[in-house]
Amino acid sequence: MNLKLPLIRLGAWTLAPVAVAGLVLGGPVAAQSSDTLATVQSHLKSTSSMTANFVQTDRKGQRVSGELTLKRPGKIRFQYEKGVPLLIVGDGSSLTMVDYEVKQVQRWPVKNSPLGALLDPERDLSKYARVLPTGNDGVLSVEVKDPKRPEYGTITMVFVRDGAAPAGLRLRGWVALDSQNNRTRIDLSNQKFNVAVADSAFKWTDPRPKRRGRVG
Repeated sequence: MNLKLPLIRLGAWTLAPVAVAGLVLGGPVAAQSSDTLATVQSHLKSTSSMTANFVQTDRKGQRVSGELTLKRPGKIRFQYEKGVPLLIVGDGSSLTMVDYEVKQVQRWPVKNSPLGALLDPERDLSKYARVLPTGNDGVLSVEVKDPKRPEYGTITMVFVRDGAAPAGLRLRGWVALDSQNNRTRIDLSNQKFNVAVADSAFKWTDPRPKRRGRVG
């Protein structure tokens, strides 16, 4: 029995609902750093795919690792380490969280997700994001939230300047905060950009009874 699983599941559930927080905001946020957002937008448009290792840290400091696969537009996969029966997959239309231990599946539209900022580079960042000060010219922090829908939570993406990465930026990770102040941090490493990623990487096995085995 994995005694850490309940906390790992909470961390994943914090990530998943915040990951589907609405990006359709009411209007532009004041005091934008347009140059910084333009740089981030350029990075997103220049990155068609990415693979990376990730470490998920929950509010109690518990950590679990895995592999992240991203393919634009709309596709993402969080494959957790062996022994953690959870999976998060975005197939281009839906973001799905699969819990193989309890045989449950929950799904949300990708288009309504703050992760949509990563998955759809054509979205105008200035309409739903703001730049946060970092005190370091080499680090960019961008917060995405909907002030009219606080139940969706907040996601804050962190980029570092890297001349070898698309548009000179590398996504270092993000912090998700849900409406109950459950905090989940994702740190990325070993990022590889614009590599070949098959669409089959975003298929998953449905654990629910009386369902066909493969869906996408």
